[in-house]
Order: sequence, then structure tokens, then C-alpha cells
Amino acid sequence: MTASDALYARRKKLVPAALGIFNGSTAVSAHGATIVDADGRELIDFAGGIGVMNAGHCPESVVRAIQEQAALFTHTCFNVALYEVYLDLVEKLVDLFPHGEHTKALLFNTGAESVENAIKIARQATGRAGVICFSNAFHGRTMMAMTLTSKVGYKAGCGPYAPEVYRLDYPAYALYDGPMSEDEFSEMHLAAMRHYFQTGVPANQVACIILEVVQGEGGFHVVPRRYLQGLRELCDEHGILLICDEVQSGFGRTGAWSAYEQFGVTPDLSTWAKSMGGGMPIGCVIGKASVLDSINAGTVGGTYAGNPVCAAAALANIKYMESIDINAEGRRVGRVVRARFEAMKARFPTHISSVRGLGAMLAFELSTDGDLRKPNGDLCKKLCAMCLERGLILISAGTSGNVVRVLSPLVITDKLLHRGLDIIEACLAELVG
Repeated sequence: MTASDALYARRKKLVPAALGIFNGSTAVSAHGATIVDADGRELIDFAGGIGVMNAGHCPESVVRAIQEQAALFTHTCFNVALYEVYLDLVEKLVDLFPHGEHTKALLFNTGAESVENAIKIARQATGRAGVICFSNAFHGRTMMAMTLTSKVGYKAGCGPYAPEVYRLDYPAYALYDGPMSEDEFSEMHLAAMRHYFQTGVPANQVACIILEVVQGEGGFHVVPRRYLQGLRELCDEHGILLICDEVQSGFGRTGAWSAYEQFGVTPDLSTWAKSMGGGMPIGCVIGKASVLDSINAGTVGGTYAGNPVCAAAALANIKYMESIDINAEGRRVGRVVRARFEAMKARFPTHISSVRGLGAMLAFELSTDGDLRKPNGDLCKKLCAMCLERGLILISAGTSGNVVRVLSPLVITDKLLHRGLDIIEACLAELVG
């Protein structure tokens, strides 16, 4: 039995099977875009802790910031004794992500917690209860976030779910096989929402609409530009708040600090986490000051929200990302991955049915006979397992588990990136003959 096998045997004995295994790797150390496993193997990391390590594993400045803050104090609760690093981080966030003329922000522990609080804020700010979300969405596993999440496997047996949540089809143009242009397709979906205000929930009872500009777990679908712009117009028309969930797509992943800025749209509220903290658990809600100032005292917060060690890590991580131009790195990685994925699609047309994403948030979909209506999750599972045997950590996405996604650290070298992509292509060739 290998050391990794022994760890998984202990896991099976101690940890419930409900806590899924997305990849059968282990870790004892990590640096940049590689992880060393319990057996001493160096693995190329194409998962990035599920989109957390945009700036790579263990940047020196981030590790130093964690050590220095931990030596001062690790916790007071910001509500009890405030500390400057919280304010420094919020100041940096509102500078990077302005939401109108005056922006404010609140720190939380996770992306799901940020989503929960964004919904609470929107309901208080508008005095309305309704929330509109989308098919294939993933917003977390806490109760409201789970309700918003689309994939039923993530919430089976956990109901009843939060009330006043309404779901519409995400405008996934990549899945459409018809004569309409992307703009026409967008207008059709916008018309469907207007109709839904007549048949599903009145617009004047909707507090907010929440969506991922690029869906993560749902399969890396990118919202059409015209649809997001039209959504902004609909929200303004009816007094509805627009919430963009940037938990996975933020901080350089799509080639910019945010995905929404590339569409010429500013949300009323936005949620963040993952690569914000450089591996430490932290999230936030950023929004228009007029919205955040309208909520009731005591309705947001938490004992550990904005923990000083996590805040110090996030602040150092953002400064490090600025110093290396993380957005340019995202565009570089995105160009390489997209070109290679498109070449693989041309080589395996009966197995890869779609390549999609934005910046370095890219994926390809595996299907039978190249038909999007026939997802091939079994092939995807075998591919990820074989890649691990060859030294590459790879994870899937999509409601059918048939989407291969790349969330590698954006600091990965071109040589290592191509080596990882070579492994994917070689394994796929071996699996499909």
C-alpha cells in the first residue's frame, strides 16, 4: 500500500463518504503550480484547489504576511475590537471593484456565506422577498446557497429549501443549435424573463437576480454580452438588484479582475472568495454604499468574518497579483489552453462537443457522437483518473459530470502548462482509440 493509499484508507474510516472525492490525489507540500503528494510524486495542478490558487501555491509575500499577522494576534472578532488590516483590505477591494460613485464592502468566511448575506442585503434594501436564479447555477451548499444551486445531487434530501426562489434557464448559447445569432438568442431569453414576470413572480416582488457571469460547477458557460446588458436594464426598470457571483471567476481567472467588467456592466452587489485569499478562507460582498447602508444592524456579520490572519493573507495576495499582473497571466494561460482545446476538439470531434469559457476559465465537454444531448460523464471520470496516474490533477464540472475544466494557477509556466495539456491529449487518445 502506498502512502497515498494509506491516507485514503484512514479517510474512509474517519470521514463520511458524503464528503465527495473530486480527485484521488494527496498533498504534503505545494509551490507555484505543482503539488508534491504523500508518495513524493510532483503533480501538475490543473485544479488550483477549485479555483483558489490563481496566484499559485505559497507566494513568499503571502506566507510572510500570514506569519507576521499570526505572531501579532489571530482573532478578536471585528465587532469586538476592530483591526486595521480589515479596513486596509476593504479599502483595496472597493478601489479594485467600484460599484457606482460610492462603494462599501463586508468581509465573510466563504463564498457561500457571501452569497447568503448578499441575498439578505438585497431583501432588506428592496423590501421584497423574491430571488431569481438560473439553471446549472452553483452558489454553495449552505441553505440559501443550496437552494440557489441547480444540481440536485448537491442537495438531495436536504429540503425543504428556502422559499421565494425562482429559477429560469441560463442563456447557454453554446448549447443552442439553431439559426439565431447570440444577440437574438439573448433577446429571446430576456423576453422569457419579461413573460415570467407575468406568469411566475411579479417584478415588484423580486428583490434580486443572481447569476454567475461564467458558470463554474455548471460547466463554464459564459453569459452572452447582450443578455447581461439587458438584465441590467431590466433590473433598473423594475427596481431589482443585480448580483454577480464572482467567487470562481474573479481575480484574474477570466483575464480581468472581474468577469462582469468585460461586459460593460456593473452589478449592485457582487460576491467574492476563492482566489481572493490565496488559500486562506475569506470572502466578501461588495456593493453600492446606498444598498449596504440600508440594511438593519445585526443582520450581517459572524464571529470569524474578516479574520485578521485571513485578511492579511488576502491583502498580501492581491498586492502580489498586482505586482505580477495577474490579469495578463490569465490572458496568457487562456490563449494557450483555448488553442490546445480547439485542436483537441478537431482531433476528437466525436468525443469533444464544445470548447468554452472566458480567459483562463476554460473547459471542454465530452459527449457521445459529438452530440451535446449525450453527455459522457463516464469518459470524463476515466480521463481524470488516468491523468492523475500520469502526474496531472484534473477535475470535472457540469451537471452530468462530463466537462473537463482547467483552473491551474495562473503563474504556471508555458512549459508546465503544455506538459499538462499533453497529458490530457495523450490520455484521451488512449481512452478513445
